[in-house]
Amino acid sequence: MTHPIQPVRGMNDVLPADIGAWQHLEQVARSIFEAYGYEEVRVPLVEHTELFKRSIGEFTDIVEKEMYTFEDLGGDSLTLRPEATAGIARAAISNGLLRGQRHKLWCSGAMFRHERPQKGRYRQFYQLDVEALGYPGPDVDAELIALSARLWRELKLARVRLTINSLGTPASRQVYRERLVQYFRAHESALDEDSRRRLLGNPLRILDSKNPDLRGLIDGAPLLTEYLDEESRQHFAALCGALEAMGIEYQVNPRLVRGLDYYSRTVFEWITDALGAQDAVCSGGRYDGLIAQLGGEATPAIGFAAGIERIVALLSQAGGVPPPRCPDVYLVASGERAERAALRLAEQLRDALPGRGVVLNLGGGNFKTQFRRADRSGAQFALILGEDELDRGVAAVKPLRREGSQSDCPLAQLPAHIASLL
Repeated sequence: MTHPIQPVRGMNDVLPADIGAWQHLEQVARSIFEAYGYEEVRVPLVEHTELFKRSIGEFTDIVEKEMYTFEDLGGDSLTLRPEATAGIARAAISNGLLRGQRHKLWCSGAMFRHERPQKGRYRQFYQLDVEALGYPGPDVDAELIALSARLWRELKLARVRLTINSLGTPASRQVYRERLVQYFRAHESALDEDSRRRLLGNPLRILDSKNPDLRGLIDGAPLLTEYLDEESRQHFAALCGALEAMGIEYQVNPRLVRGLDYYSRTVFEWITDALGAQDAVCSGGRYDGLIAQLGGEATPAIGFAAGIERIVALLSQAGGVPPPRCPDVYLVASGERAERAALRLAEQLRDALPGRGVVLNLGGGNFKTQFRRADRSGAQFALILGEDELDRGVAAVKPLRREGSQSDCPLAQLPAHIASLL
């Protein structure tokens, strides 16, 4: 016997029983994004590997250990996208969208990282991604955070809280980086293997370590906020003032650094205590130097990515998943002539009742079997078409979810009758 093929580890199926939460999230998000003036874009799943090395950073865990990279038949090194910001920045450059213009964009879709699969962390995972290109001031930072806060409110998610920080400019961060390296070199024997490796390439990432044994050492490290340039201080103070004016609660976390090299100034995360170790639900920040770094003209920008699987898990916990949509009518047919007529009638009802669910029994079955299927479908009404009804030019209408007796309705009047009942 041939063994069944299993899914790739860390890449999961989303089945009909679970898809309602995904669709609800996507519909609410789309509505909010459009209300704030963001336009949808769709960028490739595969990009040149160089894009992510230049944007995310060669010494990040993503580039060093987690990317799905391969050589195609033409000899090019390609990578399945591990995140969407770099692809959107590349699209803005290669399609000439910049040149002094401003754009508010969003996309959603699958990302890929070869991580150790665990609850809330998968190798193929889905994100909502929102980006504002060409906006330099703290006002857009505040609006983007307000947009994400509105998403949680409309989804009725209460167990999320906002943490923010400023990374300053690359110049001020370089001064801090040197001070941080001095500090950790003085305690190098206490560092784990990952942190020693990061010390050479990306020492700020040591602050993000999840190793509890390093907690005391990290808590004693110099604070980035002590090394901010004056312009970054003013930008951050304006952001905090704007959040307070909008009534959005936040906590400044001076250890929040984000794992990608392209961030500068504002960074933020929405975190939760409801999902165990994977506490980040939405992460983002400003990346004013990225587009120039990728060969475009200097363009300020900010964005965020929200993890769809994690939001869906929060929705399920909070009981915020809407019930599955059931059909309005289920068409029961018995007899070869009635089955052919039912096919035509079902299409006529779909034409006359746009947006209404009309399900036709398929695969035969006696009346008892078909009524069992109709009841299981959750339909409001069963329409019954047999040889007798066909001879009389009627269909029987039977309520399935309310009190009432079965009654006949002329076929010509059926769409209007069903509309009145619904």
